[in-house]
Amino acid sequence: MANAKATGSSVADASTKNTGGELLQLVSFNIGEEEFGVDILKVQEINRIVEITKVPRSPEFVEGVINLRGKVIPIIDLRKRFQMELKQADKDTRIVVVNIENQVMGMVVDAVSEVLRLPKDTIEPPPEIAMSIDSEYIQGVAKLEDRLLIFLDLSKVFSEKERAVLSQL
Repeated sequence: MANAKATGSSVADASTKNTGGELLQLVSFNIGEEEFGVDILKVQEINRIVEITKVPRSPEFVEGVINLRGKVIPIIDLRKRFQMELKQADKDTRIVVVNIENQVMGMVVDAVSEVLRLPKDTIEPPPEIAMSIDSEYIQGVAKLEDRLLIFLDLSKVFSEKERAVLSQL
């Protein structure tokens, strides 16, 4: 693994050289002990944590809103959304700004890891036994050389009704 890092390629890149299949590019991030990935095409940018303005009577998983270059966007705490233990923001905490069905929002994550290029066929359907988050949000699980990555389906992380509420913030 040290060799792969030294040459600038990742373990995931090395596994793609032998397959002629379609590649997915994912942004990977951590929440607690879990590693998640989202389609890079849905990610607009990744920012350090900034001051978040609370919004009264917003859903519990909504931290508030921020001003991102003149546009007010809702900020979601994925720990709250996935009913995980809460954690204080630190130097590694990031806001991943995503576009979900033409709605821009930020997701608070513990740390952003890397961009991975994976063959589509390395992503398997989620296991029947749910992990620490509801399996309805999981598009699949990627088996990497030394770890598992949960591939999130962002369109299912928030219901249509919840996205409508978020658009009003």
